Amino acid sequence: MDDQGCPRCKTTKYRNPSLKLMVNVCGHTLCESCVELLFLKGSGSCPECNVALRRSNFRVQLFEDSNVDKEVQIRKRILKDFNKKEDDFATLGEYNDYLELIEELVFNLCNNIDIINTNKRIEQYKKENRDTILKNKTKLSKDELELEQLIEIEKEQTDQRKKELAMIEAENRKQKAKNKEDLIDSLMESYEDASAIVDKFAHRAEQQQIPLPKPMAPPAPKQTHFSTGIKFQSQHGFLPVPKIEEGPTYVYEAQIYPKEGPAQPTLADIDTKGYIKHIRSETQAERAGGFRTNISCLRAIQEALVGLYHGC
Repeated sequence: MDDQGCPRCKTTKYRNPSLKLMVNVCGHTLCESCVELLFLKGSGSCPECNVALRRSNFRVQLFEDSNVDKEVQIRKRILKDFNKKEDDFATLGEYNDYLELIEELVFNLCNNIDIINTNKRIEQYKKENRDTILKNKTKLSKDELELEQLIEIEKEQTDQRKKELAMIEAENRKQKAKNKEDLIDSLMESYEDASAIVDKFAHRAEQQQIPLPKPMAPPAPKQTHFSTGIKFQSQHGFLPVPKIEEGPTYVYEAQIYPKEGPAQPTLADIDTKGYIKHIRSETQAERAGGFRTNISCLRAIQEALVGLYHGC
């Protein structure tokens, strides 16, 4: 980060830690002082690439690489109009093609590839899909409005709880001071045991103390899916349940391999016909790990005779 600096005045973050770098649509950075000097009239050209820029489009650089800031802004601009969802497409393939189109446009604008034709494609898309774009923007604004309402409700609940806690704490302090005065008066006037008087007042103070209220549960978010994952809409009814095509039930059939030689022994033959007679038995630790001497012997025989079988 210390190597970051303004390419015009050569000031770096190392020499001036409070240096504020600004970036525009072209992706080149300038410090705030140079922006003030070069764009006094509100517009000018970038000293790096001579692209016409507006002063109002400069923003604080958030990432170490200015190209990342450039891509973030381009994506925001593209996705503002390319706001279709998966539900707007008939098939998953069409939706994937749509996502590839967005990535292609972003890549071209980020790397200055065919800028003119890319902007023409964007304008053409905006004209052809104007109604869909407006509908999705309205849908998004409704979701944002619901979120703001939930935040406002939660804020009101928090403020109300703070007021209740402040009133309860004030009442408890007042009661505590009164109990303290009564205790002193009782100790001065009564002939009873002092420890008994203190215990009695402590018990009474514990009973008179107002308990703090439990925190209120946050408002439940608006449900948009059933427990099965199916979306539902409040205005246009339910979406149809997706149909799953089920094929025939799978039936296992053992494969038969033709061979040119003797049949391979079975696992029972390995145990009874002396195949493991001269092989060390497995230990308890090896058996616990899943190792078996007879199975390993059978695998070794199968590998030795593998050339005699077809399809293995």
